[in-house]
Amino acid sequence: MRPPDPPTDAVAPQAPPVIRDVPGQAQATAFLTRAVRQPHHAYLFTGPEGSGKRLGMRAFAAALLCERGGCGECRACRLAVGERHPNMLILEPTGPDILVGKDASDPNTARWFAARAYLTPPEPGRKVMVVVQADRLRIEAADVLLKALEEPPADTVFVLLSARPDEIADTVRSRCQEVAFPPLSEAFVVDALVKEGLTEERARLAGRLAGGNLGRARRLARGDQELTFRSVALSAAALASEGHAGALSAAEDLAAAAKVFRASLAEELAADLEPFLDERGRPEEAFRAVVRRMEEQHERRLRRAEREFLDSAMLALAAYFRDLAVLASGGDEHLLINLDRPGDLASADPRWPVGGAGRVLGAVEEARADLADETNLNLRLVLERLFLRLSDLVTAEGSLLAARYNR
Repeated sequence: MRPPDPPTDAVAPQAPPVIRDVPGQAQATAFLTRAVRQPHHAYLFTGPEGSGKRLGMRAFAAALLCERGGCGECRACRLAVGERHPNMLILEPTGPDILVGKDASDPNTARWFAARAYLTPPEPGRKVMVVVQADRLRIEAADVLLKALEEPPADTVFVLLSARPDEIADTVRSRCQEVAFPPLSEAFVVDALVKEGLTEERARLAGRLAGGNLGRARRLARGDQELTFRSVALSAAALASEGHAGALSAAEDLAAAAKVFRASLAEELAADLEPFLDERGRPEEAFRAVVRRMEEQHERRLRRAEREFLDSAMLALAAYFRDLAVLASGGDEHLLINLDRPGDLASADPRWPVGGAGRVLGAVEEARADLADETNLNLRLVLERLFLRLSDLVTAEGSLLAARYNR
C-alpha cells in the first residue's frame, strides 16, 4: 500500500531558509520542513518537468547535510544545492534506461549505486542517495534498488525523482513517501520573473514559451540570443513551404544550428571544475567522486545538447502553428504563446489554415518522439522526414485553396 500523500497545510514559519527558497510549492516545502526533523528513509518527488522537484531535492539534501538544518549559507548548503556535496550520490540515466550493471564496480548502474549506500560517507554525517528519472529504472535495476530500500543503511536518505511515477514499480514506490510538485501557474512564473527585474511583457512571453518551466523561462528571458532556436525553426518552416528542396535545406540548417549550440557548451566544464581542484589541477581527495560525476554529467549534456536544441525548436514550431490555429478560429491575441509576434502570425502564409496547422502539430509531435528515442542516432533523417511532410502539407493545402478559388 502506498503511503498517504503529505498534508496540504502552508509552509511553516520555521522552514529552513534553503527550503523556503524553493518557489511556488508551499505544500511540498511544508512537508519537507517537517521531514527534515525526523526523516524517513526514502522519498519520491513527483511532478512535471520544470515544477521544481529537482530544486526541492537539492534544498532537502542541503537541510539534511547542514549542521544547522539548512541555513542556506554554509559550505554544506552551497555544495548540496549545487549537487556537489561529497555525501551526495546521484544516479541518472546515461542512455535510454538505468541499467542493473554487471557488479558494484560498474559505474552509474543500480548495483554500483546500491553498494555505495552501505559505504562510510567521505565526510561525517548523513548520506543522501538520489535517483533522477526513477521511472527509467529497468526491472532488474528496480529490484536491486528495492533491496536497499527494504534494508536501508543507517543515516541514509533516498530521494527518487520522476515526472512519470506511474511507470515506477509499485514495490519501489510503496517504500517511499511521495511528495507532489504540481505545475507552476503562469501567474507565479510571471510574478517571479518580474521580481527579478524583467518587464511583465518579457516575463509573460518567456513563461509561455517555456511552458511554465521557471528555470527555462529564466534562460529564455536573458536575451534575444536565447530565442535562437525559435528563429531557426521558423526560418526552416518557411524554407519547407517552398518545396522538397527547401525542406531538405531546412533540415540542414536546423541540424547545423544544433551543432553550433553543442559547441557553445564545450567550454563550460573547465570553469565548473576549478573550485574542486588543487594547485596542480588535480581533484581534491574529498571531491574526486564529485569531479568524476561532473565530468560524466558534462559528457551526457554534450551528447544530448543537439537533441535538446532540436526539441526546443520543435516546441517552437508547435507553439507557432498552435497560435495560427488560435487566430484562424477567431481567438484573441492574448491567447497566443508567441505574444511578441502577433503581426507575423496574422500575415502568415495562407496555405496554413486551421486544419493544416493541426496536421503540422501531429507531424511535429511525431518528430519530437523520434528525437526523444536515444537509440535513434540519425537526427538528420528525423528532420528531413519532418520538413518533407510539412512541405507536402503546404502543397496539399495550396492545391485545395486553388481548387476553391477556381470554382
